[in-house]
Amino acid sequence: MLKVGIIGAGRIGKVHGESITRYVKGAQVQAVADAFLNDGIRSWAAEMGIPHIYDDYHKILGDPSIGAVMICSSTDTHSQISIEAIRAGKHVFCEKPIDHDLKRIQAVREELAKSDVKYQVGFNRRYDHNFRAVHDAVAAGRIGEPQILKITSRDPNPPSVDYIKVSGGIFLDMTIHDFDMARYLLGSEVTEVFAAGGVLVDRAIGEAGDIDTAVITMRMANGALAVIDNSRKAVYGYDQRAEVFGSKGQIAISNDTASSAVLSGENGVVAEKPLYFFLERYMQAYAEEMNEFVDAVVHNKPTPANADDGLQAVRIGLAAKKSYEEKRVVRLSEIQF
Repeated sequence: MLKVGIIGAGRIGKVHGESITRYVKGAQVQAVADAFLNDGIRSWAAEMGIPHIYDDYHKILGDPSIGAVMICSSTDTHSQISIEAIRAGKHVFCEKPIDHDLKRIQAVREELAKSDVKYQVGFNRRYDHNFRAVHDAVAAGRIGEPQILKITSRDPNPPSVDYIKVSGGIFLDMTIHDFDMARYLLGSEVTEVFAAGGVLVDRAIGEAGDIDTAVITMRMANGALAVIDNSRKAVYGYDQRAEVFGSKGQIAISNDTASSAVLSGENGVVAEKPLYFFLERYMQAYAEEMNEFVDAVVHNKPTPANADDGLQAVRIGLAAKKSYEEKRVVRLSEIQF
């Protein structure tokens, strides 16, 4: 039985804790640590049957019975805790991004090179049933040579302005998932990026130094073209769609809904809205993500999304940010570490 420690008991830390407790065989949460430990966290840990609760994550790293850690703390702590965990001999699952600074991500990779621990980055959409079906069809050659990828990714509501200020910006916070999806779905690297954007949802987001709407076009190493459109607010729900067009056809996925029921009547045809919240949309993907991490650790397999995947997604995000700011195409070769 793999014993796991969770570092950071905010929303995503609790999601992973519940996934392991309820859906993952072969692992159990031994401890949780949060610098802002409170009664709510204590109550949640008790409900989950987690025996140890700390306000200092070093107690998890120092526990020899714990074989793996989930780093779910604030982004600015990810790379440092990753390095400490690797040195402590713990397998690591780290929420995205590893860091906003490429040099700090590289420091994590260098530490991994000296170790035999497993390291997985939390790109949960790789484990979603819809996106995985697209990936598998493209990889099997069912649409021929990929030529065009379209990804639509729109949130139902923007996060708080306080979060926006520390998020790293839309490209490193929101679009980073779509950058990873482009690499995953096409099995190819991004070579150049052009990003356009604006503040069309909430003026306060612009005042905080970010944008809330963006369209990014990318050229891939295999020659395919990719287009991503983002919005921080889609009034009808969490809009997550993708299409890959190729020489032999296309494959597309639509949004998940509460049901597939469609009501047809004299006043029109009405279907369900997309699932509204990302936890509704991707809860099963989070569980599968944990299953695959535990499986990689227990059976000594490669992790599905490793530190290099984490690095490349941030490189693309930084290229998109540079493109938006400088109003030009940016080649990935310009983004060095």
